[in-house]
Amino acid sequence: MGAAQTTRGERGPRPPRAIELRIETIGQLFHSLDPFPFRERDLDASVEEFVVGWAGELPPSYPLRIRVHLSPAEAGGEEAAHVGDAIRNYFSYRAEMASWDIRDLFRNGRRSLLTGIAVLGVCVALGLASERVIPGGYLRRFFDEALIILTGVANWRPIEIFLYDWAPIDRRRRLYRRLAGATVDLVPDG
Repeated sequence: MGAAQTTRGERGPRPPRAIELRIETIGQLFHSLDPFPFRERDLDASVEEFVVGWAGELPPSYPLRIRVHLSPAEAGGEEAAHVGDAIRNYFSYRAEMASWDIRDLFRNGRRSLLTGIAVLGVCVALGLASERVIPGGYLRRFFDEALIILTGVANWRPIEIFLYDWAPIDRRRRLYRRLAGATVDLVPDG
């Protein structure tokens, strides 16, 4: 075996994976009613959906590259020089928004948790008090089970937030960060 060959399992640098976009004008990339300057404009919803969909299918360990195919006249225009910055700025902003969503979700989770703990305390106190008032038997068991169910329902939302709800938002945030770091190439076709 020669020295240039790699052994099984060895990995070299990973080549960027390309997401190909074909457009006629640069304006097709961006939301047409967005009043902001070109570099700060929102991507068109269908463009964002396409790019995010493809990027989500690619392995996270590979760097991303976005290739925008357009006419030579469009590629030579003044706006063309800023397409890469505009796309990266947009996905940086989306990543920041996802971070805000996670912070807001955790803030709501903390409030829900305080409510759940308060309900738990009240239910424990009612359970202890009911020992003196309600004799043993089916009625007592019914009351105890009702308190357990109430406690579980009151704590369901904070448990759901802290165990499950934040993960998809965090995945989306990581994907947007990857897209914010993507190389954007303009490819004149024609």
